[in-house]
Amino acid sequence: MEVLVELQQVSKSYEEKVAVHDLSLKIEAGSMFGLLGPNGAGKTSTIRMMIGITRPDSGAVTLFGKPFSAAALQRVGYLPEERGLYRKMKVIEQLVFLAELRGLGAAEATRRAKEWCEKLQIADVMNKKTEELSKGMQQKIQFISTLLHDPELIIMDEPFSGLDPVNAVLLQDTLLELKKQGNAVLFSTHRMDQVEKLCDSICLINKGAAVLSGGMREIKSRYERNHLVVQYEGSDGFLGHPAIESYKTYADRVEIRLKPHANAQDLLRTAAATSTITKFELAEPSLEEIFIETVGGRADA
Repeated sequence: MEVLVELQQVSKSYEEKVAVHDLSLKIEAGSMFGLLGPNGAGKTSTIRMMIGITRPDSGAVTLFGKPFSAAALQRVGYLPEERGLYRKMKVIEQLVFLAELRGLGAAEATRRAKEWCEKLQIADVMNKKTEELSKGMQQKIQFISTLLHDPELIIMDEPFSGLDPVNAVLLQDTLLELKKQGNAVLFSTHRMDQVEKLCDSICLINKGAAVLSGGMREIKSRYERNHLVVQYEGSDGFLGHPAIESYKTYADRVEIRLKPHANAQDLLRTAAATSTITKFELAEPSLEEIFIETVGGRADA
């Protein structure tokens, strides 16, 4: 697969604060990449170096197989965390204007803008002013503006912010379609469940440095399958079993973390002796659990 963006040992400091330290990663065409980390970890600083808003103090940024150049940005779509729309402009006028800034002619920009509005189910507000729309609607407009020039590399900083579950799924499906077409998608988010469902690879950074990176399947394979989801009726006495390290009780289930190398079948036998077990599932840890375990108390306040 073609590598669309690569960072090679990049570092960036602002006065006394190290924002990014010796960070390397690469993103291939037709893949989805998650850039993760707690607040202040260096995610946005990393993205800004990718697209030339800032330059690294050391290391190299490569776009489409060549050293970074402003001309290469015509092949990149960027959705920043800080949104920026013209509140008094009508939606269609705004999208056409932003597409023209990317080099599209007025007729083609209008055609694409209308097509995307239909696709993302906002065609009925094309002639409304931005200030009349909800935060979620404005987010979809910003999302569309990132894609109008058909970029090969799509970089999105918190793309699902402000969206209800229905619209979040709509944007997720759109990103998956773009991935199938060969585009590369990088997004930064705090939503571990979305990263787990969507991303092929991740890089988790903390205090500017990579602490966990690689393919999603490979990363998860490093962790023991010691998480249980149990649904039951009857006594909860089995929760005192010595194999259990910790557990959390929810409305319809209990989630159990086993001690290292504990015997799950022995726990099942104990539970079945006093309760009716309707679900007993041994699972790998979620990405959220891996995130918390990896970062732990090391994140900045």
